[in-house]
Amino acid sequence: MADQDAVPPVDLRSDTVTRPTAGMRAAMAEAEVGDDVYGEDPTVNALEAEVAALFGHEAALFAPTGSMANQIALQLLVPPGSELLVDADAHVVTYEVGAAAAYGGISSRTWPAVGADIDPDLVASMIRPDGYHAVPTRAIAVEQTHNRGGGGVIPLATLRELRRVADEAGLGLHCDGARIWHAHVADGVPLASYGELFDTMSVCLSKGLGAPVGSLVLGSAEKIARARVVRKRMGGGMRQVGVLAAAGRYALRHHIDRLAEDHVRAARLAEALAPFGVLAGPVTTNIVPLDLTKCGFDAPALGAAARARGVLVSVLGPRTGRLVTHHDLDDAGVERAVEVLTEIFRG
Repeated sequence: MADQDAVPPVDLRSDTVTRPTAGMRAAMAEAEVGDDVYGEDPTVNALEAEVAALFGHEAALFAPTGSMANQIALQLLVPPGSELLVDADAHVVTYEVGAAAAYGGISSRTWPAVGADIDPDLVASMIRPDGYHAVPTRAIAVEQTHNRGGGGVIPLATLRELRRVADEAGLGLHCDGARIWHAHVADGVPLASYGELFDTMSVCLSKGLGAPVGSLVLGSAEKIARARVVRKRMGGGMRQVGVLAAAGRYALRHHIDRLAEDHVRAARLAEALAPFGVLAGPVTTNIVPLDLTKCGFDAPALGAAARARGVLVSVLGPRTGRLVTHHDLDDAGVERAVEVLTEIFRG
């Protein structure tokens, strides 16, 4: 019994639960550092230059969290009292505790939640021009991949149409690219092809790439200069933060291509659970969305039953759950999760 208790749980709650690898820890320990508020941390400066170059942007800014990176970017595009168009399940209006309104004075209006299946014509029809005492639209935001959309990848053709819509209306276009690395690996679209479509982007290092912390804001040199001021205003000015930036640089070199392994493991979970009618949609990257509306029990009950058997599941709502594969999950862990979850669903 003692040996069984010592077995760590299979954690499928999120790809944020990963721990730094030995190589990443070594890179962090050896990082050259300086004061980043003064722009003097060489490791941060190198990370920012590398990520900007990957996406073809002029500059980038290291931020401690993806939420801060998103909110900085939105403030660059949308003045206070103006409007952002975004889908109803987007992270920027679902999981960032009202930051767009609280910090940026930004009004948000949403199109129906459809995950990655965005209709650019519908978005175009929602744009409000100046005048008529209405709140003017200033930017559109999308999420790639889409978290609550089951890790769905927005097709490049759709994004190009949204760029056309934004250009014709004189709007900014932002990408919450927290998991854009997964889209790149799944569809083979070059990172620079994504980058050329957006005025601002946020990209995360602490999810699929496995770094302990950090995201970056991307944009023009002028926008990133303003972003530094916004970051400081939001309490994000950091000092010898090269020890964290080094983890991100390591992740970029070693952890992008391996995301394909996470996709295969997610597909294995989906294949095993499909007969039970609990999949909320197709699985294309590392997220397996669960819809338990036709089940005999709800998501909290599933979470509790799975936890009791050593598998951790994300409970997103009364009948909604999620499984996420990641760097710290191997094939044996997936098979253990399959065994536990199929036993539970069989009743």
